[in-house]
Amino acid sequence: MPNDLFTLLPPTTTPTPIIANLPHSGLKVPTDVAKTFTPEHLSSLPNSDWHLQPLYRFLPELGVTVLQANYSRYVVDLNRSLKPPFFGSFWSSVVPEQTAFKKPIYLEKPSSEDVRSRIETYYTPYHQQLTNLLNQTISRFGQVYLFDLHSFMGLITEDICLGNADGKTCSEPLLQQVNNSFTEQAYQVVNNKVFSGGYITRHYGQQPDVEALQIELRYTNYLAQDQLERTQIPTYQGPQFDLAQKKLKAAFHSILASIS
Repeated sequence: MPNDLFTLLPPTTTPTPIIANLPHSGLKVPTDVAKTFTPEHLSSLPNSDWHLQPLYRFLPELGVTVLQANYSRYVVDLNRSLKPPFFGSFWSSVVPEQTAFKKPIYLEKPSSEDVRSRIETYYTPYHQQLTNLLNQTISRFGQVYLFDLHSFMGLITEDICLGNADGKTCSEPLLQQVNNSFTEQAYQVVNNKVFSGGYITRHYGQQPDVEALQIELRYTNYLAQDQLERTQIPTYQGPQFDLAQKKLKAAFHSILASIS
C-alpha cells in the first residue's frame, strides 16, 4: 500500500461522532497509470471533486474526523461497489473506461491483472481504513454520522444536493437538519434529486449505528467560472472560495449543534 494512499485528519478539539469522507477529491496518478492516459485526460481529470480538501480544512477544528483520498477516481473509484465488471462504466465500475461524457481515458487500456492490482493497492486498504474509523467511533460514542462529501457540475441546477437513498441511509430528522443548516446560508438545497447517494453512503448507511449522508456541492459555489472553462485542473484561491468556506463552516457549526 502506498504510504500516501489517504490523508487522515483527526479532530484538533473535542471529538464528535462525525466522520467526513472525501473519496473523489484526490488528484494523484501513479506513474505507471499516468503513462496509459491520454494527455488531455491527465491534464484535467474531469469530474473530480476538485479542491475539497482545502475547502473543508476547518472540519477538524469542529471535532470532525476527516478521511481524504489522495489518488484520482480514475485510478480506482472508491465510491463504486466491488462487483464485476470491474473495468467499464464511469457510473458503476471500480475502474472507469471512459469519462462521464464518454471521452476516452486511455491510450492503453489496463489488463484484468492491472485492474485487480489497483483494487488491492488502492481500493481495499482505503475501505479498511474507513471501516476501522466507523467502528472506533461507534465504540466510543455508540453511533456515528458519516458525511460523504462531493462536488459536481451539471445534471441539476441547485447549489447542494443531499442524498440518503430516499430515506434508507439516515434519519429524516438528520436530513432536514442538514438541509436547514445549508439553507440558512442562502444555498438552494434539494434532497435525493439525481444524487441520492453512491456506494459509500448506501453500503455503510445500512449498517447498525451508522447514519450516512452524501453531500454534493455545485462547483460554481466555490470555483470561479473562468477556471471551470479551462481544459486543465482549476485553481481555487480567491474571494469566491473564501466566502464558500465561511458559509460551509457556519453550516457545519449548526449541524454539530443539532447533533450534540
